Amino acid sequence: MPTRNIPGIISARMLLATLLVAAAPAAVPGQGASSTTQKETPPAPGTPKNFKLPPTRTFSLANGMQVTLIPFGLVPKVSMDLQVRTGKIDEGPNDVSLASVVGDMMREGTTTRTPQDVSRQAADMGGSVDVFAQDEMMSVSGTVLSDFSAGLVTLIADVAQHPRFDPADLKRIIDKHARDDAVALAQAGAVARKTFREMTYGDHPFARIYPTEEMLRGFTIERVRDFYTKNLGAQRAHLYVSGVYDAKAVERAVHQAFDAWPSGAPATERPPVIAAKQQVAVIDRANSVQSSMRMGVPVADPSSPDYIRMTVTDYLLGGAFGSRITSNIREDKGYTYSPGSFINVYKKSAVWMEIADVTSNVTGASLTEIFKEIDRLRTEPPTEQELDGIKNNLAGVFTVQNSSRGGLIGQMSFVNLHGLGPDYLTSYVKNVMAVSPADVKATAEKYLDPSKISIAIVGDKRSAEKQLGDVKVIKP
Repeated sequence: MPTRNIPGIISARMLLATLLVAAAPAAVPGQGASSTTQKETPPAPGTPKNFKLPPTRTFSLANGMQVTLIPFGLVPKVSMDLQVRTGKIDEGPNDVSLASVVGDMMREGTTTRTPQDVSRQAADMGGSVDVFAQDEMMSVSGTVLSDFSAGLVTLIADVAQHPRFDPADLKRIIDKHARDDAVALAQAGAVARKTFREMTYGDHPFARIYPTEEMLRGFTIERVRDFYTKNLGAQRAHLYVSGVYDAKAVERAVHQAFDAWPSGAPATERPPVIAAKQQVAVIDRANSVQSSMRMGVPVADPSSPDYIRMTVTDYLLGGAFGSRITSNIREDKGYTYSPGSFINVYKKSAVWMEIADVTSNVTGASLTEIFKEIDRLRTEPPTEQELDGIKNNLAGVFTVQNSSRGGLIGQMSFVNLHGLGPDYLTSYVKNVMAVSPADVKATAEKYLDPSKISIAIVGDKRSAEKQLGDVKVIKP
């Protein structure tokens, strides 16, 4: 991805340059720099250590809501995230983006607090509160100074349980969604994502990500309230608390704020059935200088014993900056600036995806090289040296993910959603380091089958389709 210039934050490259300058030896007066100075061999990296989970505590309320307390760090701040298992997964064919609209409406105040009240009270506690709607989770979260932990519980509870849903706010929110969707669909990447979702998830709610204008304008305040009433309740909710806080005070506040929340319906269990056949869709953008490509295949989800091996395989193939696909089509061939792969995960479902925006005249060549790298990994195990570098990198990323309040909440939420248990986190590094070259080859051979890959391409259709005939595994 392109480097982002964020005011007030030194970029990684600038930081590295500064450290290198600071670390350079000062010139000795009267002596020139030697051109034959021998470089010292850097020390070998240490053995990655397993993650130690803080002494977390989880308890349940009578209405079914769960609470997890995660003590972390020394900074006197606390983060909370109330996660409710709903979102796009509960949308019907005529409700595309309704969950997102409901989430935006929940930002507009409660029956006793205006949106300004919510913002001001959170700011008075040294933080903020926000609402996010995702595919299978809706989140009401915030961070404040530790002294106000109980107050944050109360504020989050009010936002979650008593949204005011004023009809006057709905038109403005729908207008914003309409503008945002129009802007997004003017971009090739968004169209490729939309097409890939439709190809991959069929008639599942996850396939539908952009509503029509008519559908969006048809959302009424009654439909907003109905979605909220049916899908947000204590039985689907889990509150995570991480940081420095008074556990007893937080627990008292939780009971006071949430005990009366109705249980509601249980969470929707609707894992998508992912298309497992080779299919290619080319969406025309005449005279486009780039082709935006999204390709993917169903793989092991987190509940599978193959998932960690699949994670390592992905990182080696396209997930890391120095991965094979990236080195090939970015560094060696110059076909694209920012390719990358990842595993898109839902409960009981996962898709390995490769994303690349390539120059139009190398659309076919890029696909050929991607398939070559997939085939090479399916037929030839990586070397120990290459794999060790990937595993060390992945273990380091995992450590960084666990080094913040929000990171720990994210990890615990992941474990709970997929039913993995705390051992998943504490043994993750060990299990990553145990993956062998033979495991990677076997995993690629088992899951990365070119005959099951879906491909969406947005670009100059005439040019792209001519080139697809040169990709041996594709029959356009």
